[in-house]
Amino acid sequence: MATRARRQDRRQEPLTRERIVTAAVEILDTEGEGGLTFRALADRLATGPGAIYWHITGKENLLAAATEAVVAALPADDPGATPREAVRALALAVFDAIDAHPWVGAQLARTAWQSPMLPVFERIGRQVTALGVPEAARFTAASTLLSYILGEAGQNAANALAARPGTDREAFLGAVADRWADLDAERYAFTRGVAGRLRAHDDRAEFVAGVDLFLAGITALRGAEG
Repeated sequence: MATRARRQDRRQEPLTRERIVTAAVEILDTEGEGGLTFRALADRLATGPGAIYWHITGKENLLAAATEAVVAALPADDPGATPREAVRALALAVFDAIDAHPWVGAQLARTAWQSPMLPVFERIGRQVTALGVPEAARFTAASTLLSYILGEAGQNAANALAARPGTDREAFLGAVADRWADLDAERYAFTRGVAGRLRAHDDRAEFVAGVDLFLAGITALRGAEG
């Protein structure tokens, strides 16, 4: 009875592009890209696939719209933040959004230089400019930083998806650290040396540390002009 009531309520609501995209995001979050079909979407919205096609032309269009909705929900820059703080906050917001919606990483990788990432690229570029980076280096600085953010956030999401349900993260990292520590000391001197750090590895903290390294390098460009 409760399910029928919910379907009746949905049927009474006007079918809009926003409702369709919201439902698509919900399906993608729970079922992944493979679970997003127009039949599943129509069932969730208590409507027919034909009605959805009035608003969305196909699955690619639907995926793009769902990705745009997630990116559009990123918080705006704090006007009181320094350029470094603004870039760090934006990077973390993207990281957390992809962590919460793992399917977004793959979508953004396919369209990194198109909408919906252009607003993010613009925001990064403005902060790079505010850092005093020479004009000739601004594109390289902004695009490299964007690539790092998307790459690391996407890899983190991919790792989470690949992990078996119920995997104990601490135990998993400990096992990998043990394997690293047992590697040949001559061939893998560096890897053996950092094995201990892997045990306490925090993906989000390491991501932020990487952003700070990029920002340090970008800031150094101010003195490289000429």
